[in-house]
Amino acid sequence: MIYLAASAVFLLDRLAKFIVLNNMYYGQSLKVLPNIFHITFVLNNGTAFGLFKNRNAYLVSVSFLVIVFLILYIRKNMPKRALIQSALGLILGGALGNLFDRIVLGNVVDFLDFRIWPVFNIADSAITVGGIILAIAILTQNLKLKT
Repeated sequence: MIYLAASAVFLLDRLAKFIVLNNMYYGQSLKVLPNIFHITFVLNNGTAFGLFKNRNAYLVSVSFLVIVFLILYIRKNMPKRALIQSALGLILGGALGNLFDRIVLGNVVDFLDFRIWPVFNIADSAITVGGIILAIAILTQNLKLKT
């Protein structure tokens, strides 16, 4: 389940970024729902919220270490709960998607623009959703252990 989720996220992220890279020019914004949701092509050379700009080598190293840690953790401690497997798969697939961009392009391709939030991509979404699911699963498991 983990590697299936990771593969699906990676492939969907790559496909979406391929479409953006081959059909839009840098800075172009297409209105989907005016003033609510646009597809806007930007390149991000930092992390979320503009942190660590122009530190690609550092970000590649950190991403690579996170991915290695996740794979080693999964191999040693395969979670039994499907929810945790899915969460780890989302995080792994998202990390791989953005690492691919950093290595190949030197930047991450972002395009999902809700106008009230910095522009992001499918990999970012997968990492965020996976992290939230993982946190909730861990918290609810800890609550069950204490009761």
